[in-house]
Parts: sequence; C-alpha cells; structure tokens
Amino acid sequence: MIDLPSTFKISLRALRTNKMRSALTMLGIIIGVGAVITMLAVGTGASSKITEQISSMGSNLLIVFPGSVTAGGLRMGSGSQSTLTWDDAEAIKRECPAVEESVPTLNGAAQIVYGNQNWSTGAAGVTPGILLVRDWQLAEGRIFTDQEVKSAAKVCVLGQTVVTNLFGDMDPLGQVIRIKKLPFTVIGVLNAKGQSIVGQDQDDTVLIPVSTAQRKIFRTGGIPDMVRSITVKTKSAEDLAPAEAQITDLLRQRHHAGSKQELDFTVRNLTQMMMVAEQSTQIMTLLLGAIASVSMLVGGIGIMNIMLVSVTERTKEIGIRMAVGAGTWDIRLQFIIEALTLSLMGGLAGIIIGLCAAAAVSAFAGWPTIVSTFSVIFSFGFSGLIGIFFGFYPAYKASLLNPIDALRYE
Repeated sequence: MIDLPSTFKISLRALRTNKMRSALTMLGIIIGVGAVITMLAVGTGASSKITEQISSMGSNLLIVFPGSVTAGGLRMGSGSQSTLTWDDAEAIKRECPAVEESVPTLNGAAQIVYGNQNWSTGAAGVTPGILLVRDWQLAEGRIFTDQEVKSAAKVCVLGQTVVTNLFGDMDPLGQVIRIKKLPFTVIGVLNAKGQSIVGQDQDDTVLIPVSTAQRKIFRTGGIPDMVRSITVKTKSAEDLAPAEAQITDLLRQRHHAGSKQELDFTVRNLTQMMMVAEQSTQIMTLLLGAIASVSMLVGGIGIMNIMLVSVTERTKEIGIRMAVGAGTWDIRLQFIIEALTLSLMGGLAGIIIGLCAAAAVSAFAGWPTIVSTFSVIFSFGFSGLIGIFFGFYPAYKASLLNPIDALRYE
C-alpha cells in the first residue's frame, strides 16, 4: 500500500535541500500566473467599462436616420437631405405595437452664456420621452412637459458638464441662460452618464423642447417639423426585430416609397451594434489570457527539466528506496508531488504578484482592472495541472530504474 504521508515528507525534504534551485524553478510558474491574472484583470476591466458605456446609452434602442436621396441623377450620401419629421416620430409611437417610446431629435452646436461665463456645447431638441428612451435620471428639477413642447417654451435641462462650466458650485435651477442670444430658464439637471462608447461626453448637452429647437434655435425653414433623427425604445429586446420591420413598413408608406424604390431613411439597431463591441472586448480578454498562459507552459517545461536533473542526482536514493520495499507508484508519487508542490507554491506567489500588478496598472496607468474569482481559480488550478503533467515523465523515468543499477550509480 502506498504510504502518502511518508512520500510527502520525502518530497518536501528534497525541495528544502535545494531552496535556491526550487525558487528558480518556480519562477516560470510565478510569472505565468501573475501575467494571466493581470491580463485578465485588464481585459475584464475594459469589458466592464464598455458595458457601462453601453448601458448609459439606453437599452433596446433603434435609431432612424435620414437616408440617401437622388438629385439630378446623382446619388447623395446618407443623411444628405432631411426626410424625417416630428409627425413620423409620433406615428411610430402610435402605430407600431412593439415600440414603447419614440423621440424626435433636432440637434446642433450652440454657444451658451450665463453671466460672464460661456460654453460651446450641443443642444438637442427632444420630447419628454428622452428620459425613458435613454434611461436617464434627473439629479434635480424636472423635464419639460408636453404642454411646454407644444407651446415652444424657452426652458432647458442641463447636463453635468454644462453645469460645471457655467455655474461651478452654484445651483442652476431657476437661473436664466442664453442659447444663441435667446433667454432660457433652467428647470432641471441630468444625472452624470460619462462617455459614450465612441468617447463622446454625454453630459456635455442641453435638452430643450423639439418645437423650440425647430422654430427658434435651428430654424428648419421649408420643413417646419423636420428632425435629424428619431430614437426608438422597444418594449423588450425580443421586440427589436419586429419593431424594425414595423417602422420600415410604416415609414415606407408615409414617405410614399414603392417596394422597389430606394428608401429615404435608415433604421439602425444600436443595441446590436453595442453587443458586437462588447463581444469583441470579451474575445480580446480571452486572447490576452491565452497569451499569458503560454508563459505558464514554459514554466512547466522548466519544472520538467529540473525534475529530470533531480532524478539523475538522486539515482542512488531511488535505488535504496526500491531495495527496502518502495513500489513503482511510491517512486512516481514522490516526484509528482515534488513537481506539484513547486507549481502550486509558484501559483500562490503568482496570485499575489498578479493582484499587486493589477492594482499597479489601475493606479499608475489609469486603466480599469477587475480581478475575477474565475481568473484566480483558473490560474491556480492550471498551475497544478502543469505540475502534474510535466512532472509525470521524470517520475515515470525514475520508477523504471533497476534497483541494482541504481545502487551502483555514482
């Protein structure tokens, strides 16, 4: 019967005898485990940041843009002519069963002035449904009402970046600012959202009623209720495809486009585009982890080389153990346990180094890092498997030694 306690003692004694060599042997595993944890922490942190940015844009979103038009035989680019109206947005909300909310948007650059402070930002003419569509909350105040939209009231809601640059620590509610020389009363402040997935500051914005934007700020001219886009929120993620088909059919009918005629609008599934970006980041995280895992394999090869040297150096000891009754698996387990101990100790040291490296990357490089329990368990478990795998051949070679030849070995 295999005596495991005695085998463990013999293996640990052999490792203590050669402390420096054992430490150097573990170095490859230490670096490998540390690299895996650090790389996965960086990748997971980046993925989490993108997910946060995606969530800030809203969920279950479709955006309708003006399409390409043909003039004088020339095909113009997408959005070359304004073909969407506020009535289109109302019709989408009213006649498409899969749609929960539809918000027309007319946006553009605007210079904003308060006292002796001014700031150039983006002004967006929208309807009150923008809070639902974009999953946006108010930090204070309120959004404009439907009645204020109908009457083209000069009221506005500010993003946090605008508040900081115009008011500093002052309370902006009730203050009057000037947008393109017209006075607007601040009635609300939006919660901070941060950057979008394309790096745009979502808080650098001013929301005003869409009618006010059309009649007083951007003056749409020949098309009184023209808008630049329509943002649509569906009732659920499963309704995205049905809603896209319903919107296309409805606008084709409203814009009098035949079945073979080129559409003058484009419906884009924003949620799907964001999911692709998130999946790309996850793939990059796995790739970083796989690359870092290669160094663990190199560490395993180092363990095997040192164990082969150890077998050669301890040939006489192996012969003595066999002579006093040690079986084949006693010898094999002795060297497998030595290799496993080396790799697991290296794994523990690598975990500590990996955690410190991830914290250092976050502190000095400013990159978000998240150390997951999976990465720690995976790297530690993988280091143990490497110890067993690369330690088996030296153990197998030691167990095949002839006791008489081993005792004669010098």
